[in-house]
Amino acid sequence: MLHVNHLRKKFAGKDALKDVSFSVERGEIHGLLGHNGAGKSTTLGIILGMVAADSGEVTIDGISVQKSPRKALRKVGAIFESPAFYDYMSGWQNLRVLVGLSGPFDKKAAAQVVERVGLTQRIHSKVGAYSHGMRQRLALAQALLPEPEILLLDEPTDGLDPEGIKWFRDFILDLRKERGMTVLFNSHLLSEVEQMCDKVSIIQAGELVYQGAVNDLRDDRTGVRIEAHPAETLDAVITHHGGERGQDGRCLFPEGTRIQQIVTELVQAGAEVSEVTPVRRSLEDVYLEHSSLTQ
Repeated sequence: MLHVNHLRKKFAGKDALKDVSFSVERGEIHGLLGHNGAGKSTTLGIILGMVAADSGEVTIDGISVQKSPRKALRKVGAIFESPAFYDYMSGWQNLRVLVGLSGPFDKKAAAQVVERVGLTQRIHSKVGAYSHGMRQRLALAQALLPEPEILLLDEPTDGLDPEGIKWFRDFILDLRKERGMTVLFNSHLLSEVEQMCDKVSIIQAGELVYQGAVNDLRDDRTGVRIEAHPAETLDAVITHHGGERGQDGRCLFPEGTRIQQIVTELVQAGAEVSEVTPVRRSLEDVYLEHSSLTQ
């Protein structure tokens, strides 16, 4: 559905993107990860035709954004950077004006979308009185009104409270389930990516350092936090079982390792064991490892 091919971009002589390529399949929820300044928004801006690439090309359903932007972007709905609305107008009036810039305004379709995003009770209130979460819902309604085949979302949950983040996550998952919607969103909230995405691309300092399934990023090794003294005995037992101990105190052992056996050996060796807590390596742990490789 979306192919990003060898994008390069410099700002003031500094590389913002260095030969970035990735693909998003139809019906896929794809996360674009990276720290602030990594190049995520620049990539999204190029995809939307709002930023000119120095080289490279983006195609949407086989149509080049660089060669036929209007035709390619007909298939796209987007929330890019901070959604801008006329605060003195109602939410409904904003939708009429903003959607009308690119095509006819369908009242029935708009009412259905407004109900879907949960704004029916406040759609005729002035946007200046909206909370941040309500503005994000209005932006989502605007993005959905052209009935797009792909949604591009720039930090869509930024600034939302936990309830708002959960609502957004459930909304996107339901949208994909019901309509087969393709979604690309960039974020630095790894927990959300882990719960929502099928695949992920990680950008660091303008370079793509990973692309693949979210499940492939997870580590299947057995993780456990062990507190035992003396430390030398603990290190010896960990090494004997092919494990590793991180700076945060967690120990990682090959898949299938029996933690009971580890504890038994520690006790038999005279160690005093004060804590044994199973832990699971998160997407964040592995993401930080990939990030460290580029620093």
